[in-house]
Amino acid sequence: MIWTSLDSWIVIAAALAGASAALVGAFLVLEKMSMMGDAISHAVLPGIAIAFILTGSRVGGPVLVGAAGFGVLASMLVHVVRRSGRLDDGAAMGVVFTVLFAVGLILIEQAARHVDIHPDHVLFGSVELVPLTVVEIGSMVIPRGVAVLAVVLFVDLVVVILFFKELRLVTFDPALATTLGFNATWLHYLLMTLVALTTVAAFEVVGSILVIAMLVVPGAIAHLLTRRLAPFLLVSVASAVLAAAIGHVAAITVPLRFGFEDTNTAGAMATVLGLLFFTALLVAPERGLLTRAWTMLARRMIVRTQDVLGLLARASERSDGDGLSVNEFRTVHRSPFAARATGLRVGLMLSRIRGFVRREHGRYRLTERGRAAARRVLRVHRLWERFFHDVGKVGLIDLHPAADYLEHYTDAELRDELEKEFAGTDTDPRGNPLP
Repeated sequence: MIWTSLDSWIVIAAALAGASAALVGAFLVLEKMSMMGDAISHAVLPGIAIAFILTGSRVGGPVLVGAAGFGVLASMLVHVVRRSGRLDDGAAMGVVFTVLFAVGLILIEQAARHVDIHPDHVLFGSVELVPLTVVEIGSMVIPRGVAVLAVVLFVDLVVVILFFKELRLVTFDPALATTLGFNATWLHYLLMTLVALTTVAAFEVVGSILVIAMLVVPGAIAHLLTRRLAPFLLVSVASAVLAAAIGHVAAITVPLRFGFEDTNTAGAMATVLGLLFFTALLVAPERGLLTRAWTMLARRMIVRTQDVLGLLARASERSDGDGLSVNEFRTVHRSPFAARATGLRVGLMLSRIRGFVRREHGRYRLTERGRAAARRVLRVHRLWERFFHDVGKVGLIDLHPAADYLEHYTDAELRDELEKEFAGTDTDPRGNPLP
């Protein structure tokens, strides 16, 4: 791979576009208005086209003003259509953005006859061409697209920092924001204006279609990884920047390995974003599919082990500590979690691995370590039986199933509360001693 200054500018332009879109798009994701970014990214097209026709230029103040105006107009029309037509948000946005997008495409086709613009560039972007058009800023010569995107990112950052408290309040509780005197409607349209400006600035880089990915996917990644707003914004922006760098590298290297020419960088960037999202979906600390599957498996292993410990602890009270055979386990076992033979074998195996249980002459007995753990399990179980009997007025016949469920999900704090509640109590409702 040969890396040139052109490649560096391409990555910088893509990173700026991604960071800008991710910053404002994060609020859309949090407000459950992700499709509003889709609607605005399409609805601003007429404003861009009109500016093209009037000025003959793809950049400048008129383009940004036209795009922002139609972005806010689209947001207002969605509200009007939803209220007047009594439609849901998705239907209202679908009506507005498809009509405005169609009008924009017609105007773009007309503009293409007079100015240097092609519908494919608007739809799919042309980040590879960004370094070819430059401007002088003082003694520096930089791509025009980079300069525009840097200004837009700066504006987005300033607005988010200045109105961070208000945006946070409006995002999570607009009713409370209105009660406290914040104008939720004004802040909403301010955010929509930023989305429109960011969208049109990113058109030249990622295009109308792929800018939607930059608005939504980084926020979706952050939603899986964090629950606080500041880290949420940081993760969103970092995801977009990372996708920009990896996407361009992938675009110029991966196809060559399969005998093809390089591919569209904007498309590769959106693909990398998708891969980052599915990676987060699998391994996110709390919400990841693999994480939740592992947590569930670990919980089941704990339940199996505690069932075995509880049975052996009860058996020790009734005998001289001779333990239980497998057949005796099956006879006395009543837990709804491990009633099957498979669950029983798993529990015995895990208990032996952890050093809680040993097997001698075909019988399973508690080790010293296992006795201490078994006493804790049995004590919590009988405290729950005491709670259900004394507080819930549950009959003796129904005490065991409820207590058997909760004993596996009782943490140290809840156990301490039970201890305080029944301080001085020595037996369970049946007269069995509390270990």
